[in-house]
Amino acid sequence: MGSTVETAVRPPSYSGPVEWLRRNLVGTWYDTLLTLLSLWFVFVALRGLFAWAFFSANWEPVTGSLKLFALGQYPQEDMWRPGMIVLTVSFLMGVSWRVWGGTVRTFALALAVALGVVAALPVEMRLPLRLWFVANPALVGLGYLVGWSRVVRSRWVLLGWILSFVATIILLNGFKGVSWLPKVDTAMWGGLLLTFLLALVGIVASFPIGVLLALGRRSSLPVVKVFCVLFIELVRGVPLVTILFMGSIILPLFLPDGVRIDRVLRAMMAMTLFAAAYMAENVRGGLQAIPLGQVEAAKAVGLNGLQTMALIVLPQALRAVIPAIVGQFIALFMDTTLAVIIGLVELLGVGKAILNSKPEWLLLDTEVYVFIAALFWVFTYSMSYASRRLEAALGVGER
Repeated sequence: MGSTVETAVRPPSYSGPVEWLRRNLVGTWYDTLLTLLSLWFVFVALRGLFAWAFFSANWEPVTGSLKLFALGQYPQEDMWRPGMIVLTVSFLMGVSWRVWGGTVRTFALALAVALGVVAALPVEMRLPLRLWFVANPALVGLGYLVGWSRVVRSRWVLLGWILSFVATIILLNGFKGVSWLPKVDTAMWGGLLLTFLLALVGIVASFPIGVLLALGRRSSLPVVKVFCVLFIELVRGVPLVTILFMGSIILPLFLPDGVRIDRVLRAMMAMTLFAAAYMAENVRGGLQAIPLGQVEAAKAVGLNGLQTMALIVLPQALRAVIPAIVGQFIALFMDTTLAVIIGLVELLGVGKAILNSKPEWLLLDTEVYVFIAALFWVFTYSMSYASRRLEAALGVGER
């Protein structure tokens, strides 16, 4: 009887960074030429950028309006509310770092380092504000230590994040007639705060709605299927600006007298419904990618239709379309800038208002828009980075 010897084929291993550079950057004459041209281009671009940023640019509109960029016209006497929210997030990030690790650890460390660096900057800053910046990295570390406790479990951390979101809305909004937590009208919300809220609510709410719409479009019930198809195609057939105008201007015309929906809430509803329609198509693409054999195998082991969809089909479908889903989330985050059209002063609206506040700042629009673009890049890249780490952990694209 013959024997079969299987030889594992492995990719070549590099002995070190020098060998990696030789193989990838200077392996041939044209690789060397392309490497030198790329280094020259990067050097010229970065030299010009650094020269403009540190010697030519005037950052006064940015440095003198950081509070407006962060919170808009939120009352100065109530600044402790968003401060408490950020402190809570820092603590939960530390706990999540210990419980979940992985990508959360990266974000927790980035948050702690960023706020710690700001606290150490040699700039004019009031002592309470500097102490607040110092407290955030400390709370990240404290949360990490608390995460070692045996009573801390993943479900409790997840519940803490959910409760923190509810507490955030309560703290920011307040209540009428309550002296220690007075109501702050949403017209005072603005800047990065409003951008975050619009994006966060749109992302969190559109995901389950989109999944339900995708399942409804594949339903065997005619009424459910027709409703889902009409909703998806109608919403996807018009731009987001149209839906924002309908939610902000046309919807109040059909409401009974005395019934008024807050305009920030109307914008959140419009962005949620718009994103849900696109999310439904992303999820439907993932559902179609699942082989029929998966369903037949689930039925063979005795699972019913609901169990098959919830436990077998849907998890695989969502795993397959993670890049498309995260791409939709990133697009929604950038689409929050359209809220300025209906009078909401989000991050881009604050930038325009700051430029128009002083005549001498009108020519400094480059500095303001570069600052806004850098903020958007940081958060969108963070979502993209988290997506890549999640894909690697789940093995998306691997066989």
